[in-house]
Order: sequence, then structure tokens, then C-alpha cells
Amino acid sequence: MDIKLSPDTEKRLSGPIQRFVAEEYGESIGDLGAGTFLRFCLKEIGPAIYNQAISDAQSCLQERVTDLENICFAEETSFWGTGSKKGIQRKPDHRR
Repeated sequence: MDIKLSPDTEKRLSGPIQRFVAEEYGESIGDLGAGTFLRFCLKEIGPAIYNQAISDAQSCLQERVTDLENICFAEETSFWGTGSKKGIQRKPDHRR
């Protein structure tokens, strides 16, 4: 699976790549070099990062689904309650 970025995103990443190469290696690369490096990273490193992100998302969703009963549980037959005579609580009548 090829990971594709929008042209705007590729342009936006060109500057940080050029700065990284300049500061780390003392070399200057232009837009063409930065674009080539970005495409290399997307092709060689991107799939591993993408696969890990999918695995993390699956784990997170699986945990939420497993805990769904605790999150969305409604007590059954709670009308009468425990220890009360009536299931509906009424306000006291103060009309005397």
C-alpha cells in the first residue's frame, strides 16, 4: 500500500526536511532533494508506521468494545428499587 500525501502537505514538509538535513549533516538540499527524501520515507518507513497506527487503533477499539457492558449498562427492573415501597418518588405535599 502506497501512502500518498496531498501536494500541499508535501510542500509544507519540504522546509522541515531541508532544515533537518542542514542542521544534522551540514548539507543543503533543495525542494527536489527534500521531495525525494520524503518519497523515500513514505515508501520505506511509512508502511511500518501506518501498520503500527492501525494496530494501536484496533487495540484501542477492542478495549472500548470489551468495556462496553460497563460503560453502557442499564439496571433492569429498577422501578421498585431495593427496600422502598414505591418505585416513584414524589415530592411532599406542602399545601396544608
